Amino acid sequence: MQTMTTIGLDIAKSVFQVHGVDAAGAVVIRRQLKRRSVLAFFQKLPPCLVGTEACASSHYWSRELQALGHTVRLMPPAYVKPNVKRQKNDMADAEAICEAVTRANMRFVPTKTPEQQSCLMLHRTRHLFIRQQTAVINSIRAHLAEFGIVAPVGRKGVTELLHIVADPNDKRVSEVARACLAALGDQLLGLKRQILEFDRMIMAWQRSNQTSKRLHYIPGVGPMLATALVASVADPRPSDQHVTSRPGLGSFPSSTQAGARSGSAASANKAIAIYAACSWLVHWPSSATPRSTAASIGPGSRRCWGGARSHGP
Repeated sequence: MQTMTTIGLDIAKSVFQVHGVDAAGAVVIRRQLKRRSVLAFFQKLPPCLVGTEACASSHYWSRELQALGHTVRLMPPAYVKPNVKRQKNDMADAEAICEAVTRANMRFVPTKTPEQQSCLMLHRTRHLFIRQQTAVINSIRAHLAEFGIVAPVGRKGVTELLHIVADPNDKRVSEVARACLAALGDQLLGLKRQILEFDRMIMAWQRSNQTSKRLHYIPGVGPMLATALVASVADPRPSDQHVTSRPGLGSFPSSTQAGARSGSAASANKAIAIYAACSWLVHWPSSATPRSTAASIGPGSRRCWGGARSHGP
C-alpha cells in the first residue's frame, strides 16, 4: 500500500467514511469504518494530515487522533461543501474533506478541550432550562386566563398566580385545574432552583479560569459572557492569516450581504471587539497587572480599552 499523507474523514454515529491520498494526490483508500474500528485503523497508519468537518463529536475525535500522532484539522462544513463534486453522500463528503483540508486559504476551527466543552454544555443546559421556565410560566398564565384570572407581567405577577392556585378557598379554579396548575407550579420552582445552581457553577468556573477573570475587567462583560467566550474560542491567539474571521466565534453576517440587519452587524462587531481584547489579555502577563492597576480596570473604566488599543495584536 502506498503511503497516505492526507485523509478525509467523514464522521457519523455508527459508520465513518475514509478517503486517503498520497503525496501526489492519487487515491490510496476509500472505505467505510465502523465506529469501533476507527481508532484501530488510525493506529496502524504513520502520522498524517487528517481533515474532518467541525460538527457533532468532531472535537472528541480530533483529540483522540492527535493522541495517536496525527495532525487533525477541523473545518466549517460550509467551507467544505463547495468541494463536493457530485451528489451528496458519505463517499463524496469524505473526498471533499480530503481536498478541502489541503487548501492554502482554508480556515480551520481549533480543537476544544474537554473543559471548554463542559462549560459550553453548562451554558446550553442553563439556556434550555430558562426556555422551559418561560414555557411553564406562559402555560400557567394562559390556563388561569381561561378562568378570568390574570396578573401583571413579571415575577411578582407569577407569584400572585401561584398563591391563588395554592389557596383552596378560591372557588374560581376547579379542583382538576388546581391540581394541574399545582403540578406546573412545582415544576416552575424546580426549574428556578436548578437555574440558580447552574449560575453558581458558572461563577465557580469563572473564578477558576484566568482568561475569564481577565475578561471580566472589560466594561460590560460579566461572568456569563466571559465564560461563554472562553469556552467558545478554543484558541484566542491571533492566527497569521484570516485574522478577520474566527470560526470559533461562529458566522457573522457580511456587511455586503443583502438584507443584513444593522443589529446583527453591531452584535458581530461587539463580539469581534471582545475577541480582540481576549487575545490581548491572554498575552498580557499577570506580572504586568499590579493590584492597583487591576483594581482601576473595572466596569466603567476606560483604561482597559485604552490599553487594548495600545497593546493590541
